[in-house]
Amino acid sequence: MSSPIGNERPAPDKVLTDIADYALGYTIASDLAYSTARYCLLDTLGCGLEALDYPACTRLLGPIVPGTVVSHGARVPGTSYQLDPVQAAFNIGAMIRWLDFNDTWLAAEWGHPSDNLGGILAVADWLSRSPAGGRPPLKMREVLTAMIKAHEIQGCIALQNSFNKVGLDHVVLVKVASTAVVSQLLGLTRDETINALSNAWIDGQSLRIYRHAPNTGSRKSWAAGDATSRAVRLALMARAGEMGYPSALTAKTWGFYDVSFRGQEFKFQRPYGSYVMENVLFKISYPAEFHAQTAVEAAMKLRAELDRRKFSSEIKKITIRTHEACLRIIDKQGPLANPADRDHCVQYMVAIPLLFGRLTAADYEDAVALDPVSGPRIDALRAKIDCVEEPRFTRDYHDPDKRSIANALRAVLDDGAVLEEIVEYPIGHKRRREEGIPLLVEKFKTTLRRRFNEAQQQRILEASLDQERLEAMPVNKYVDLYVP
Repeated sequence: MSSPIGNERPAPDKVLTDIADYALGYTIASDLAYSTARYCLLDTLGCGLEALDYPACTRLLGPIVPGTVVSHGARVPGTSYQLDPVQAAFNIGAMIRWLDFNDTWLAAEWGHPSDNLGGILAVADWLSRSPAGGRPPLKMREVLTAMIKAHEIQGCIALQNSFNKVGLDHVVLVKVASTAVVSQLLGLTRDETINALSNAWIDGQSLRIYRHAPNTGSRKSWAAGDATSRAVRLALMARAGEMGYPSALTAKTWGFYDVSFRGQEFKFQRPYGSYVMENVLFKISYPAEFHAQTAVEAAMKLRAELDRRKFSSEIKKITIRTHEACLRIIDKQGPLANPADRDHCVQYMVAIPLLFGRLTAADYEDAVALDPVSGPRIDALRAKIDCVEEPRFTRDYHDPDKRSIANALRAVLDDGAVLEEIVEYPIGHKRRREEGIPLLVEKFKTTLRRRFNEAQQQRILEASLDQERLEAMPVNKYVDLYVP
């Protein structure tokens, strides 16, 4: 006789309730977190605006049905689009991530917590424009609060849980974090928020195939937009009464742990607070996969030394001593098929500054990589670059008190000379905040100059560079500053 299957519905998984309770009830008391969130907001929007110069990005933007305008919908900064919040979240999320220039979090899992701004800003702007419900527009402080909490959820789960090692992409954490904070913005109850979160975990999750050789491709630039927009949809469905699945993670055989995480349960290093936003890594100088940031900085220093030597000798060989994560993600030889392939190749990201003294988003495009003069030079130098693991760099990468992302470059020249540079902490690291913030603001100003006239630039800067003024501003009024 067979044993009947128990059908008593369990209590919700603790991971779900912990996220929901934090998103709905935790009070952020850190001035540093709010200050950092404001800089993160500016940098993230600036990255999105810069992406509008790239047709590969803009062709994916806009409404599903061309020409559709949603009355009281969310605005997409830098464009004329006014869309439903789900599609607006995709648009904003894709723009933010397109050039691989927004913030980064590195731990057992990697990711870009500002990717969550796609869902946060779309929902906050839509709610602020909608006459339904009769509530006043949300203030930008609520956007900053949601950003801090989304960073914390994504980053704390990432600290000791590696999704990449089971083949899953880190955007699963964008979907979960966005679901939690969007649920709070929408006014969902605790039960509704748990329902939405459970659906986020039981979705089919993105595979990392589009980030790795030999399949690296442009999906890595819109995957986070897809994830944050999916979060908005799930939260809206929960608000409409859609049910959840309380043991979405822990259910035997059918839950996330058994199906997608090799039977392992999540581990947590710390409770949710404001740690991640306070320690997030900004990409300030170079649009490069973050594990290569210090390698690019070291290459720029080597280039300066080569200039002083007037390139009297050719480079014979370059060795990059690096951390294990760099080897696993971006150590790549052979043909590079597209810009997404190139910005995930540490050899390419080192070769460009050594040859030309720069690294910009345009340097990943075919106009540079396939140019009949520059292309062969880049490929020839790439072939001379090898990577090896430096165990100390790997240890310091995982050390919660350091979280360095070190790279050391050693160039041997034809005349026998040896040039060496090491950079342990990139310019966007917390240990270099004082040095980095003025450069981050200048990065934002440069993007505004490319997109808006002087009067509009000034209006944006006046609202953005004053913490109190920004926090008190209605979301829709702030977003309107970015409408061309």
